[in-house]
Amino acid sequence: MQLSIIVPTFNEAPNMAELVGRIQHAVEGIDAEVIVVDDSTDDTPDVVRALAETTTIPLRVIHRDERTGGLGGAVVEGFAAAQSDVCLVMDGDLQHPPEDIPTLWHRFGEGDADVVVASRYQSGGAEAGFADKTRVFVSKVSTAVTKSMFPVRLRDVSDPMTGFFVLDRRAIDAETLRPRGFKILLEILARKPLRVAEVPFTFADRHAGDSKASVRQGVHFLSQLTALRFGKMSLFAIIGGVGAIANLVIVWALTAMGVDYLVAAIIAAEVTIIGNFLLIERFVFHDMRGAASGGWMRFAKSFGFNNAEALVRIPLVALLVESWHVSAVLATGITLVLAFFVRFVFHSLVVYAPRKAGAPSVGRRIVEEIDDLASAPGEL
Repeated sequence: MQLSIIVPTFNEAPNMAELVGRIQHAVEGIDAEVIVVDDSTDDTPDVVRALAETTTIPLRVIHRDERTGGLGGAVVEGFAAAQSDVCLVMDGDLQHPPEDIPTLWHRFGEGDADVVVASRYQSGGAEAGFADKTRVFVSKVSTAVTKSMFPVRLRDVSDPMTGFFVLDRRAIDAETLRPRGFKILLEILARKPLRVAEVPFTFADRHAGDSKASVRQGVHFLSQLTALRFGKMSLFAIIGGVGAIANLVIVWALTAMGVDYLVAAIIAAEVTIIGNFLLIERFVFHDMRGAASGGWMRFAKSFGFNNAEALVRIPLVALLVESWHVSAVLATGITLVLAFFVRFVFHSLVVYAPRKAGAPSVGRRIVEEIDDLASAPGEL
């Protein structure tokens, strides 16, 4: 068996005949099977069993009475049941076009990736099924936040929350996965460094039935994201809290010594910005410094951004107080919470972003040439 196609389903009976028929046509020339892992309350499993008697492609259904781990748990169960180590995951609503299976399969066959992701955001892809601008916006914001939390693991992934991908199950440790809801690819990529490649695809419209997207699914996603990266963000928050306390102490001490309160506030802000940078270097992003830009460049980015953020935040507080009549304390609290997330995203995606592979800078080349000349053998 060359390929096991895993389709997690929940009440997708109206889509199954179309899905199986299109998969069967798409995988001609590939020795493939289809495993439907079903959590439905409708007759989806009966429909699949009936299709299995007539289709030419091997087709199985695993109906789960206990929906452990949601869609992600269904995918993990499919991995365990697959006859092939190469497993392709796709949804059952036809928003992942079966016609793209050969593209994923052949790209994986090049052998330089553990995971090949079908991305809506790669050049050549499209968002046909995201006609609702609100859904497009939510999707892109969610993707940006997710990538900011895992900037190293997800640096080569433009669409870490897609449900359409192919992988070698031997490259992952299924025992370490803790699937929660429907973002199983994120769970896989966040748990272990993997070689990732992408191919573009167009997100199609649902064939039949109702979308499973809901506020509850959004809560599941946030809980999954928090569980995967809570440690780094919590340390960032703790250091920010320590910095806020230090800021107050410095202002109090300086004003007690007769320093003007505005001067004291500026000094306190600059001291805590520098102190916070040193602490996050040591305790939060220490594992990302090696791949990021140099120390002074990281400091310049962080220092500049934090000062710019303060210049924006203070007028915003004034706007909330003067125009919307929000109390000063509440306005400060709101802006500090927003500033925390903005700072975290900026530091993850910009300050500690991995350097791009390519030619070294002009300065680096000059230094290397001087070093080569200085160390070259000479004649006396």
